[in-house]
Amino acid sequence: MIAASDQPKLDTGKKTITVNEIFYSIEGEGIHAGLPTIFIRMTGCPLRCSWCDTEYAFYEGEPFRVEHILNEIRKYPCSRVKVTGGEPLAQKNCKFLLDALLANGYEVFLETSGSFPIASLPKQVHIAMDLKAPDSKMEFRNLYENLHFLKETDEIKIVIASYKDFLWAEHINNEYKLYERKQPVILQPAYSILDPSMLAGWIKNSKFPFRLGLQLHKIIFPDQEKGV
Repeated sequence: MIAASDQPKLDTGKKTITVNEIFYSIEGEGIHAGLPTIFIRMTGCPLRCSWCDTEYAFYEGEPFRVEHILNEIRKYPCSRVKVTGGEPLAQKNCKFLLDALLANGYEVFLETSGSFPIASLPKQVHIAMDLKAPDSKMEFRNLYENLHFLKETDEIKIVIASYKDFLWAEHINNEYKLYERKQPVILQPAYSILDPSMLAGWIKNSKFPFRLGLQLHKIIFPDQEKGV
């Protein structure tokens, strides 16, 4: 954390964010899986993925001033914060929250569906962006131009529910030359829909350098839906 006297001055008293939950847990997904992380889950998402596991975040939540959010996360012994949802970028004040977190010395991560523009986001924010495969029923929401604004340290994830989804992932990987990125595209089996061992076999036989991703929080906390 940086000293308060060194922090840029932001008016955090008036801006509000509708928050579903704030909690401290273990990062369950992506290239940083296993690391202690504070999560800010924002309310709302215009997408309706067929395999969505956070439907409770569509509507549940209450407005918090950004300063209140900062006070809440200061309770935890951690400098890593992930802003997630829902779809965080669906709220107009999301960028302000990201700026405020950075100004307060946090290492900031953003999980987004990839259906909202990311070009104007702070470069210091680590982005974990989804691409929606056909079985999600939300493929039409992909903004492929976002791929041009991802940094080499950012990550791309595709949830795979079928072999059709896997073939689609191979096609997208080839079309956009995602195999040239420093971070391989993460393929994550749709929970309770696709057997992870099946996806592992497809990845082993693929000519592309995919990375298998599992949801650690569902392994560690199998009976807990929220707060993990």
